[in-house]
Amino acid sequence: MASGDAVRVPDIPVALSTASVYPENCAAAFQHASRLGYDAVEVMVWTDPVTQEAGALRALAELHGIRIVSVHAPTLLISQRIFGVEPWGKIDRSLELAHDLGAETVVLHPPFRWQKDYARDFADGIATREHESGITLAVENMYPWRVRGREIEAYLPHWDPVPQPYDHVTLDLSHTATAGSDALAMVEALGPRLKHLHLADGAGSMRDEHLVPGHGNQPCGQVLDALVHNGFDGSVVVEISTRRLTGEQREIALAESLAFCRLHLAGALEAEEEA
Repeated sequence: MASGDAVRVPDIPVALSTASVYPENCAAAFQHASRLGYDAVEVMVWTDPVTQEAGALRALAELHGIRIVSVHAPTLLISQRIFGVEPWGKIDRSLELAHDLGAETVVLHPPFRWQKDYARDFADGIATREHESGITLAVENMYPWRVRGREIEAYLPHWDPVPQPYDHVTLDLSHTATAGSDALAMVEALGPRLKHLHLADGAGSMRDEHLVPGHGNQPCGQVLDALVHNGFDGSVVVEISTRRLTGEQREIALAESLAFCRLHLAGALEAEEEA
């Protein structure tokens, strides 16, 4: 690249998850995203009532001039009563919210093992809803739970989406660390089914760490390189944990995560163009 040339980046939006600013609220996430130069936001549906209300979210998006690319359905263990307790009802309300916001993707977790009826029809149910709504339903990779040295299979049909018949998948790089999965192998195995990336890092702890990318042992940069090489047409969402940081430290962590992502995406594009 000649001196003075503008740095080109792939047409891959880099979004900030509202979960990345917790315990700050959803409105603060939009402020951070706009101020730091993120392209978009992913809304984690949570106890914060703003995350459940399309009108309030649209107002935030308009105020800060930033779009909402995805909605994370409340399918976490600690959000089991948000949008009701019936699993399909939670997914349908998340789809309605995404439709009202113009978001392209709804992220969801696989069923818990005790949700047997939901799990039995899960693959067919999400395929039908994708077809009817025109919104991508991207099932996220999870990990086995570990208690006193024993692994517990908490998800049905499994925490690993690669062998499952899902049309679209979200790859979370903190979850690959916790599971001990090979993230690059998952990227290649998923191929065009990979539609969404949760960018974070992990050091292989039993806990789901969501570290700043580059602070763990996951191949975060290589995964971003692979996305560009593979013609990825989804979104990259920074989903890190900053709950124990000061306000200043949080801002630095969010800025560092964005810079890491931009650097690798731009470098991969340059390498592709020179090849």
